[in-house]
Amino acid sequence: MIYLEIGVFLKDYEIERLGQQNQRYLEVFEAELKAANLKAKTIEKHLDNTEFYINTYLMNRLVQEMKDGCGYELDAYFGDYFVRKTDWATPATIKANAASIKKFYKAMLTHGHVDKESYDELCDVIKESMSDWQGECESYNDDDGFFF
Repeated sequence: MIYLEIGVFLKDYEIERLGQQNQRYLEVFEAELKAANLKAKTIEKHLDNTEFYINTYLMNRLVQEMKDGCGYELDAYFGDYFVRKTDWATPATIKANAASIKKFYKAMLTHGHVDKESYDELCDVIKESMSDWQGECESYNDDDGFFF
């Protein structure tokens, strides 16, 4: 029982640390978007999309750092989690979310928070998997809701 309590405490501490770190990353991203003279609504959408990925999925679900979200995690996120856990998932929202995440990681590369190899992997995964993710989403959304 004590081990469980210590484990929960350590997980809570790690999530709090990651949350603070992610907030700083999002602030850097927001500054980049503003510097690009994007409209406030566009900036908000990119921030919301990215925040959901790095905080809801990577941090709270997997307890992983932002930099660990560049590769195979994207496939699990868009190919499964995003489709099943959000009620707004459509092929178009998958594409929009992927674009936001790609912009975010480009900003992180620019500021030295991820390396070029990781960013290139992210771009490759998005390019190679987008049609599969969108197909999964269509199939899931077309399901009549009857499960065995």
